[in-house]
Amino acid sequence: MRRIKLTREEKAIENALIKGEYIDVEKSEFEGIVRAIAARKKNAVLNIRVNRQDLETIKQKTKRLGIRYQTFISELLHRVAHS
Repeated sequence: MRRIKLTREEKAIENALIKGEYIDVEKSEFEGIVRAIAARKKNAVLNIRVNRQDLETIKQKTKRLGIRYQTFISELLHRVAHS
């Protein structure tokens, strides 16, 4: 039998399922979650010049956090835009 290699995120989901960390939610709550995810959908492209050292520092931090640096920067922009 061939073994499937999971990404870090997929492995975390699998582990959470095994531990029973996911719970059933009401349909209305689920629909609210779906709307929240849809509201965060990225539908624009931004090209920006930044300091190389700043970008490298961000990449190092996001690597330790286990997330993509572009996702991190997008989240920062979202928080600033809505604060």
